[in-house]
Amino acid sequence: MDVIIFNLTTAALMVLMFRCGLALLGERPWEGRPVPWAAIAVTTVAVGAVVLQQVWSGAMDALDADPAKSGWWRVVTSVFMQNGGIGGTAWNLATLAVIAAFAQWYWKWPIATALFFAGILLPSWIDALFGEERSTDPRNFAGSSGATYFLGSTLAAALLQHAANRNQRLLALAVPALGLAMWFGQDNGHGLVSAYGFVLGLAVLFVSRRLTDRVLVGSA
Repeated sequence: MDVIIFNLTTAALMVLMFRCGLALLGERPWEGRPVPWAAIAVTTVAVGAVVLQQVWSGAMDALDADPAKSGWWRVVTSVFMQNGGIGGTAWNLATLAVIAAFAQWYWKWPIATALFFAGILLPSWIDALFGEERSTDPRNFAGSSGATYFLGSTLAAALLQHAANRNQRLLALAVPALGLAMWFGQDNGHGLVSAYGFVLGLAVLFVSRRLTDRVLVGSA
């Protein structure tokens, strides 16, 4: 029963992020927008990694994030390895493709790519900094879901800034609220990385606004 509830809340959090993306970009966000090549590239790498796992039995051992193994590359390569079975792998790839596209359309590819890699690196850095006995990283040695949920929560942060009404503000705030509830109630790392992503998204928006204000003042 606990596993079912864990999976349901994890899926519900992603649905909230998806709804934030639609509220931010429009119900048909692909219309009139450029091809999201960065999102396609990231998804292609993830699909290629799954194929690699099928043709090379040693792929997981060489590329996962097992802390008992050495290798500086593992923190990145482990994101593209998948260990959730057929259903979990399909979910991870599908959500990565959609959220990465939404993020690229809103943030543009340089910032979206930087945020994706922040979602890869920050959980392990925070674990190392605070010496967490329980890891804050949802990766069980492998999996792209943590980085995807991190990136998706930045869309919620953007929606909070651009919200046109109270319902949109509540929708945006529901992402970190549910995320923190999942972490404290279930030790669900997807929730905590979503809170990280929301905060970082707000920080990026704040910095961007300040820089824009300076440029406008300087050109006045």
